[in-house]
Amino acid sequence: MDKKFFTKAKGIDGKIKRRYSDFVVEEMTTDGKKCAVEFLLNGKKEFEKLSLPENGKDFLLLEMEKKNIETNLAVKKIARFMHTSQKSIGYAGLKDKRAITCQRISIYKPKKERIENFSMQGLVLKNPCFSDKGIDLGELKGNYFTITIRDIDLEEREIIERVKTAFNEIKKGIPNYFGQQRFGGIRQISHLVGKEIIKGNIENAVMLYLTAQSEKEEPEVKKARLHLIQTLNFKQAEKEFPLKYRYERAMAHYLASNKRDFFGAFNLLPRRLRFLFTHAYQSYLFNKKKKKRIENQLLEAIEGEPQEDGIPLGLIPGFNSKYSPGKIGEIEREILEKEGISFPDFKVKKIKECSCQGARRKILFKPKELKLIETGKDEFFDGKNYCKISFFLEKGVYATVLLDELMKQTET
Repeated sequence: MDKKFFTKAKGIDGKIKRRYSDFVVEEMTTDGKKCAVEFLLNGKKEFEKLSLPENGKDFLLLEMEKKNIETNLAVKKIARFMHTSQKSIGYAGLKDKRAITCQRISIYKPKKERIENFSMQGLVLKNPCFSDKGIDLGELKGNYFTITIRDIDLEEREIIERVKTAFNEIKKGIPNYFGQQRFGGIRQISHLVGKEIIKGNIENAVMLYLTAQSEKEEPEVKKARLHLIQTLNFKQAEKEFPLKYRYERAMAHYLASNKRDFFGAFNLLPRRLRFLFTHAYQSYLFNKKKKKRIENQLLEAIEGEPQEDGIPLGLIPGFNSKYSPGKIGEIEREILEKEGISFPDFKVKKIKECSCQGARRKILFKPKELKLIETGKDEFFDGKNYCKISFFLEKGVYATVLLDELMKQTET
């Protein structure tokens, strides 16, 4: 979708995530505790060896700091070290890869001698305690963000003025879009795969996952995807995909021996990844409907529409959904009809974890604790300046949406 900004304040432009320490995410637990980054920030490596308290409860709770590692990969690394299953490790939410983050995880019945000797590059486990229950997805209040924006071609005085003006608008509420990371990495195809699953086209879904290309991908990966489209030679594709593309290689290997069993190939993906595809499609539809709603200046709740804290709750469609009343419902119906989708389609009988019941989500969000921490000369970009900001967002809200409104990088 075309990027249009909600706020009127002038943007500061700039770049984010130039260094891992430029993007710090610290989870706030359901009991209001902040999981603070302590050891991986600014190259600090010293940390105490884990010592577990004596306790007979089944679940060990820990705080996990990570640097430049996807949450799922971090969990996989820990599970491998612990000689346990990934399913035995729980977490509340995914955190950014190119960042330094801290969040809680749980491990079911860990081996004391393994956990106390844990050591791994870019990962720190700390603050152990035992509990009767593990951590489930969504079990958090939100996240604190501390972000450094670099390569800003403005004087410090102008940066300060623009940030303060933007913050005054942003704190009143901005559109609660799902961020681009919801739709996958550089290929941005998760929602497209999800749509094929919802429509029952599992072969299309698998082939899209394997063959969709991006100009940003490495040449050898693009070549492997293109060759597979042209030849449908899965045995050759397994050889052509680089080793780190383990899911593509595994699916190609399976299809080389089990021709046409696309359900079997799809089920090789981790369960947590499989259901993300259809959730991405739900998110895509939510964003489309909200964009249309903004264009029609329908930001206030209409009669009979669900709301929370005075903010309308927009529809995230699923098999239990009902259209909203009035004009909002007309917009929802129009978009779904153009997509060729109906509510019952979200019950995926052959892949139950991909079924989506439906929900509602605030159409606006209001960040808390917006702060401009500092500005200064950018040591990594000659003649440019930087600014550091911080804020708190409720769970499920994307920092990149706020940053878009602050930076406005597509302004002319």
